[in-house]
Amino acid sequence: MEQKPIFQRRHFGNPQVFNVLVTDYAVVFFGLAIFNSSHHRIHWFFWIIMGLLAAYNVFAIYKHREEITKVSIIAFIVGLCGLPLIFLMF
Repeated sequence: MEQKPIFQRRHFGNPQVFNVLVTDYAVVFFGLAIFNSSHHRIHWFFWIIMGLLAAYNVFAIYKHREEITKVSIIAFIVGLCGLPLIFLMF
């Protein structure tokens, strides 16, 4: 007789929105660290990187649109609101 396990492992992994936000913060942080000059002027290539990051966001959200719920959209918007704070920090 086979018994069912009492505690079943339920691991669904990280939501895709979390992975996109971590990527956004990492790219913005390192982009600002690399392309910010001592005169507080940002190099033009930083804006190209930000455009590519926006294209990545659109592609990643479109690719995983089945996983996106109302809560994940709100979390994504709140997470994106924190990116200008990193911009102001430098």
